[in-house]
Amino acid sequence: MWPNWDSTLFQWINQAHASGLDEIMVLFSNRWIWIPLYLFLIFKLYQLKKRLILPTLAYLILCIVWADQVSSSILKPYFKRLRPCHEEAFSAWIHLPDGCGGLYGFCSSHAANSFALAWGMYFITQNKLIRNVLLIWAFCVSYSRIYLGAHYPLDVITGALVGTLGAYLLKILIYDKLLKKA
Repeated sequence: MWPNWDSTLFQWINQAHASGLDEIMVLFSNRWIWIPLYLFLIFKLYQLKKRLILPTLAYLILCIVWADQVSSSILKPYFKRLRPCHEEAFSAWIHLPDGCGGLYGFCSSHAANSFALAWGMYFITQNKLIRNVLLIWAFCVSYSRIYLGAHYPLDVITGALVGTLGAYLLKILIYDKLLKKA
């Protein structure tokens, strides 16, 4: 069911590890390390959207919750694709500097959440600098998941699509309507 290129690309990325890069990739995957970024984004939103701060924060939180729930509560249990770190065939060579996560990995919640936040911020601010910085951040988070042996490339690509689509749909279906009422 899964394409061969996905496993091949996973192996290539996962085995391209270097001294010092392990720690950086672990940091990119650590959700708590990003709290200063989230606080900065809230501050920036307050500066840009003072009177609309509550609907704006509600929209962004909803984007992340939607992305997280679609990836974790719908796709992972439905597809039941083992994470690479749980694949017996990879045990002789897989590089796991941060251990192994849960059993199933399709699709990546890290990718879904980070892309939902990146695109959600752009959709409400139209700020290209914020978009570019957050997309680079989302890409690095996603890449780290493959590097660390937690996901295949297709897992993170699908996660990125889930997050992007969620941010777009929620902007149209909810945020734009909240703005009309405000």
